[in-house]
Amino acid sequence: MQNPYIPNTDDDRRRMLERIGVGSFEDLLVNIPQQLRLKRSLRIPQLSEMELLKEMAEMSMRNREGTVCFAGGGVYDHFIPAAVGAITSRPEFVTAYTPYQPEVSQGTLQVIYEFQTHMCRLTGLDVANASMYDGASAAAEAAVIAMAVTKRHKVVVSEAVSPLFREVIATYTSGRDIELVTVPMKDGVTDLNRLEDAVDEKTACVLVAQPNFFGMLEEIAAIEKITHQVNAKLIMAVDLIAQALLKTPGESGADIAIAEGQPLGLPVSFGGPLLGVFAVKKDLVRFMPGRLVARTKDVDGKTGFVLTLQTREQHIRREKATSNICTNQALCATTAAVYLSLLGKQGLKQVALLSMERAHAAAERIFSVEGYSPCFTGPFVREFAVKTPHPATEVVLRMTEKGIVPGVDAGRWYKGMENCLIVAATEKRTEAEIDRLVAGLKEMRGSGVLSRM
Repeated sequence: MQNPYIPNTDDDRRRMLERIGVGSFEDLLVNIPQQLRLKRSLRIPQLSEMELLKEMAEMSMRNREGTVCFAGGGVYDHFIPAAVGAITSRPEFVTAYTPYQPEVSQGTLQVIYEFQTHMCRLTGLDVANASMYDGASAAAEAAVIAMAVTKRHKVVVSEAVSPLFREVIATYTSGRDIELVTVPMKDGVTDLNRLEDAVDEKTACVLVAQPNFFGMLEEIAAIEKITHQVNAKLIMAVDLIAQALLKTPGESGADIAIAEGQPLGLPVSFGGPLLGVFAVKKDLVRFMPGRLVARTKDVDGKTGFVLTLQTREQHIRREKATSNICTNQALCATTAAVYLSLLGKQGLKQVALLSMERAHAAAERIFSVEGYSPCFTGPFVREFAVKTPHPATEVVLRMTEKGIVPGVDAGRWYKGMENCLIVAATEKRTEAEIDRLVAGLKEMRGSGVLSRM
């Protein structure tokens, strides 16, 4: 059912402004610096509901059909079984609100509890929360926890961690007495010598990704030793699909695991909404941000679900709050729980294996083309970095015009890597699609269309 298009008239806006005691809408923006305000008109046409729907339908027809996506970097084009949408679109899931009153929210709480259980199994850690906004905010909150627990103010992050995660961490820590140290890479993975130099008795935590942003596998055992020898906390950012094939953070000795949950049944959808996953060892549970649902029994011995350890500012004195995370991505978390329940352990492993097979097949084919070579050598799962003969940004632009998104331009975030394309594969990528990708790269190399760059 479509929502009606109900615009506010000038008189409606005037009366609302009068009611709140201001003369104009601009009076509401006084705290926003002038240089940050949009000065030009958005040129939005005045349309009726019928005209608007017609306009939107015509715009949607411009979407390119059959585009093949080899992009990754945290958001992946996985197959989503039809049952996922059929279940999560039911009114009891779509309309479920934040469970402030557990006694009337048992269904919502049970779904969250099942989501938490899935996340504990995937990460190998003791406790997972009800979810976060996205993987980046989960990474930042993990650093905050580590500082609170250790009473230290130095955060060490590998350069091979997603630059988007690192940007959010920098935002969280700005304006505070925190030392944020980025350890450079060597051959596509964290430079262990530089890491050892950076980690000291002032370090609260070390954050690494497994696999990292370039798809490479890190030497987690060595990183864990360096981190824990000074009693700092090890935070691992993981790929939840690849987790079906790799050691869990719990098995690797991590204290905290965080992840972007989008691959678990959520569409790419232009990059959102996303889903943050957050899990910890039991001794850190009282520092955990967000919500935590627990299973219990009522006075009659019946199983029930409750919100527990509610150390958010809505529930306790503000100065004792452990987080300002006031909600969870409930519908996205429900989607992930449904997706994992449908696939099961073996199904998830099959998705991971097929993704890895497609990625390695694509890498072998691409590296056989003259002018394209590995940026790094070493093991990878379903994502790899390709050195291109021309700027990767131009490769992405030209290939997308042909209906193929060939990967992610690493030069957007890494200086000196303008000719590095990060290619990802999922179980959806077929041999024919890989052929199209390789043929497109060959054509570009041979035609010289980029030689002017």
